Amino acid sequence: MLLPKGFLFDFDGVVVDSKESHNSAWSSAFKELFDTEIAPFPKSLSGKSPMLISEYFCSLIGKKNQTEDLYFLKDQHLDSHFKVPILLPGIHEITNFLSEEKIPYGIASNATKQFLKNSIHHLNLNFSIVFGLQDYVKPKPAPEAYISLANALNFKEEDFDNIWVFEDSLTGTNAARLAGMMPIGITTNYSTEELKEVGSVLTFPTVLEAYQYLKTYKN
Repeated sequence: MLLPKGFLFDFDGVVVDSKESHNSAWSSAFKELFDTEIAPFPKSLSGKSPMLISEYFCSLIGKKNQTEDLYFLKDQHLDSHFKVPILLPGIHEITNFLSEEKIPYGIASNATKQFLKNSIHHLNLNFSIVFGLQDYVKPKPAPEAYISLANALNFKEEDFDNIWVFEDSLTGTNAARLAGMMPIGITTNYSTEELKEVGSVLTFPTVLEAYQYLKTYKN
């Protein structure tokens, strides 16, 4: 059987475990801005844009009017107090495999571009085409992120249904589905049942198992 024509990757929860990186930046920015501790991070915000996350935390303390202040300060803390995220299994293996097979791939994330660049540099990752929050008018769950990345990889719309999209969040899975692509769930944040309910065609614990499946699929 033929391999898919392309592979698109979300970043947080798929390529890296970045919870500590983001949570630390949210916490320190919130403390600096409001001189109080931030609330626990709910799973329902996983994969959502930083502006929506900022709005959520500000609303909890009646400071919704300072949503943008927290958003920009968190971005500054994420950069100035940068914590290298933890690389998840299978990323080097699958990018080497795709390069050997000459299959285009890239990243489209709701994370900021600077965080993506910093992480890719520090982890020595082989991703040359990377889209971040600043590249979209409408971030995920809108399909723009994945459509923009697919276009940058020179895919036509008729190719979209043969492109795999690795996603760990319901937000991103919806974006891939709305783009007309094949969402592939990574169960770092949500269960197989939860991801399949919103459109995941297959699920794997990490990208490593997906890579192993693809090698068998190819043979």
